This record gives sequence, C-alpha cells and structure tokens, in this order.
Amino acid sequence: MRYTDQLREAAGDQWNRVINHKFTKDLAAGTIDHDCLKKYLIQDHRFLDSFVVLLASIIAKAKTLEDRIPGCQFLALITGKENTYFERSFEALGVSPEERALVPNAPCTTGFCELMRSVAATGSLSEMLAVIVVCEWSYLSWGELVLDSHVRKDFYCFEWVDLHSGDYFSSVVEYLRSLLDKEVDTMSDAEKEACQARFLEAVQLEEDFFDFAMKK
Repeated sequence: MRYTDQLREAAGDQWNRVINHKFTKDLAAGTIDHDCLKKYLIQDHRFLDSFVVLLASIIAKAKTLEDRIPGCQFLALITGKENTYFERSFEALGVSPEERALVPNAPCTTGFCELMRSVAATGSLSEMLAVIVVCEWSYLSWGELVLDSHVRKDFYCFEWVDLHSGDYFSSVVEYLRSLLDKEVDTMSDAEKEACQARFLEAVQLEEDFFDFAMKK
C-alpha cells in the first residue's frame, strides 16, 4: 500500500465526510446558498498567499530538477486562472473589495494559513507535502465524485469543479503524492509520526472549513 494511502486510512471516516460534504454537493448542483458561497470564497481566497509560500517551499526542497518542474507549472496555474476565478466570482456575487476587507478571518482560515506557513518555515519536506496533499487530493476526490452530475449554469459553481477535476489536476495530485511516497523510505519513525500529525491536522481543517461555510 502506498504511504499516502496509509495516511488517508489514518484519517478514517473524516476523510469521507470531507469529500462527501454537503457543501460540495450543493455547489455541484448549483443550489448552494449564495451567502454560504460568499463566505467560502472570501475565506478561501485568503489561503492563496500561504498556499503559494508552501508550494514554493516544496519546490525549493525537492531533491531534483525533475521533481521541481511539475510544481513550478502548478504554481503558475494557481497564480493565474484560479486567481482570476475569484475576482470574477466576487464581482458576479456582488462582493466588493470593501466588504471583503471588513470580514475577519474564520478560525479555520487562520488555522490553515498558520499550518501552511509553519511547515513551510520549519517543517520537513514530508510535512510540507502532507499538508498540500490533503488540500489537493481531497479536492480532486470530491471533484471526481460530482464531475458527472454537476450543473453547468453559474460559472462560479461549475468552474470550481473544473479546476479541481480532470486529467491535469489528477496529474498534479499524483505528482504530489508520489513525492511524499518517495520520502517515506528515508523517514525515521519520529518523522513519520510528525508527517501523519500534519496530514490529520489538515484533514480536520478541511472539514472545519466546509462546516464553517455551510453554517448560517
């Protein structure tokens, strides 16, 4: 069994709760409450800078140029098309820059940003990868679950599914998982324990974030 599969198994039912969350189902169906979606997007957009720091740190820590190139390509993507998605969505949903600025960080937002920056600054490559693998693999997992049934009506719903499904995003997740799978061969028991702790912390934050978005 792959090491990343072992980590997912360690998350137990919580992993399934994340990838089958009501938020993802309602988003794909195009029936999500707009206030919930606004809350989600305002907070999710605040992850972007910390995510870029984390991914750039992984690229720098990777062992070879071959291991760095796919990360560089993904970094270019998330600082391009995905960022444009947010701005277009905010405009369509009537969320002004002033309104966004007045909304405080949710506890889960603060927690996720701190986790990303903490592992980027002081964590091992395996800890960094554990966090980013949760972020991307969980999103690919729910994206694939809704792909065949999602409604292509409002772009701010269906484009979020598009961004987190398909061949390219699948290849990104496989790349990140493979990097982490390779690390396990040289990790001590203490390093494996730390890696799993980061993985499970990230899974908890993913569930907290979806729960926060759906809370009215």
